[in-house]
Amino acid sequence: MSSINPDLKIAQAATMQPIDEIAKKLGLNNGEIEQYGRYKAKIPLSYIDERRVEKSKMILVTAITPTPAGEGKTTVSVGLSDGLNQIGKKAIAVLREPSLGPVFGIKGGATGGGYSQLIPMEDINLHFNGDFAAIEKANNLLSALINNNIYGRSRNLGIDPRTVKWRWAMDMNDRSLRHIVTGLGGKQGGFLQESGFNITAASEIMAILCLAKDLADLKERMGNIYIGDTFSGDPIFAKDLNAHGAMAALLKDAIKPNLVQTLEGNPAIIHGGPFANIAQGTNSLVATKIGLSLADYVVTEAGFGADLGAEKFFNIKCRAGGISPSAVVIVATVRALKYHGGVKKDQLQKPNVGAVNEGLSNLEKHIENIKSFKVPVVVAINKFLADTEEEMQCIIDRCNELKVEIAYSDGWKNGGKGMEELAQKVVTAADLSTDPFVPTYRLEDSLKEKIESIAERIYGANKIVYSASANAMLKRADALGFSNFPVCMAKTQNSFSDDAASYGRPSNFTLNIREVEIAAGAGFIIPITGKMLRMPGLPSVPAAENIDIDEKGNITGLF
Repeated sequence: MSSINPDLKIAQAATMQPIDEIAKKLGLNNGEIEQYGRYKAKIPLSYIDERRVEKSKMILVTAITPTPAGEGKTTVSVGLSDGLNQIGKKAIAVLREPSLGPVFGIKGGATGGGYSQLIPMEDINLHFNGDFAAIEKANNLLSALINNNIYGRSRNLGIDPRTVKWRWAMDMNDRSLRHIVTGLGGKQGGFLQESGFNITAASEIMAILCLAKDLADLKERMGNIYIGDTFSGDPIFAKDLNAHGAMAALLKDAIKPNLVQTLEGNPAIIHGGPFANIAQGTNSLVATKIGLSLADYVVTEAGFGADLGAEKFFNIKCRAGGISPSAVVIVATVRALKYHGGVKKDQLQKPNVGAVNEGLSNLEKHIENIKSFKVPVVVAINKFLADTEEEMQCIIDRCNELKVEIAYSDGWKNGGKGMEELAQKVVTAADLSTDPFVPTYRLEDSLKEKIESIAERIYGANKIVYSASANAMLKRADALGFSNFPVCMAKTQNSFSDDAASYGRPSNFTLNIREVEIAAGAGFIIPITGKMLRMPGLPSVPAAENIDIDEKGNITGLF
């Protein structure tokens, strides 16, 4: 969540540079970017240079299992980019765009925190350059075309409405839209159907945008979206409805990454925003490759804990793009470790070395998981004012026992200067890394073998149970020729298990696969575990209630 420090608005106004000046730092001229006002721009995909991509170093920032206390992963990512620039490296942060659901829900703004933030803050958090709106419209265009074909007679494909799993999308949290009935209003309203909404970040269109290599690949993937079956059992895809051309046309600008800056005037690219608990949880592949083409070090992040975002980053994104990180930073905080050690949220400000020590089992599992990919690990202690030296030393001692590099992260208070130690250790680790990552499973494995590899090796489950409908959809995926797809697990972010209340490092648990969805356009299968939902609800006091604007256009309550 962004900081509420009122001095940040002053800092933003004092330091924000015109976007053409930021572009020059990357070797781009004003005419080579597409400006969206004075402080934002889009970068054409033509700047992807595969030779530079292979030479540059990519740093992945992930975290321990998230807690209500928050870990500050975006703050560390922005701060690390500033820290790398402070020590003389040409570095850029390449991150995801915020979703309005969390912004207006429980999280608030999502541009980092303190003096490690992206600017212009308000623009990035509210609508930004319209990418999410375009994704939402492309998603809902397909929904409308499906319903129109079912209703029509002259060009009806015989779609069985009972098999249609495609849902509407909206970039807002609303639990009442999870399950709806469409087609009310008599004959003129179409046929009655059960449907529902996903939040835009969970839409397959978002996943496709973030994995597409270019506009042609985007359009092809749109056409490959699996809609359902005919009454005779034949599969129907978006291309059968001639939907993919118009859908891709809606995304002609959204596919281009967005250029902004940090509070310290360093370039940053933000693009795409799939959640890691219900989608692949990383920014777009094209944004990452543009960053690698324009800088020597790219700092990127994967959503939630390493069991979700980082696992998908390796097994889905890196495979799709032929890329591999040179080092991984795992963000940990004293207060989050105390939470995993059994301390209640309202007691986290009190010193408790014993609870930190108990909670370290969670960090250890994440370190173990990242090491399974054969990539160097550096732990970052994201510092907070209430942390004691004894508590932080407890973390350092355990990392020393595990022979894992560790450094303080103090970007919230001191910006890039507070990140120099971490930056130096990351550079050392990245520069010594030469081999590509090792995936968790082979694409040749069966879908169940892939699910079980993640469940057992990454989560620590000792048993996997499939519902009848999940088994049926896995068989359908095999029959359609999708058995070589990677899997994108939908699981609570709050635990290694599918039980959100099981914190720390749970063991001897059963992972329940409730449903399975086929995302043929994105190119992966989605096993949905436990009670996982793809449309969040609002909390009892939504963050939206604190957001306001005055007569001069000044926005309050976002930071």
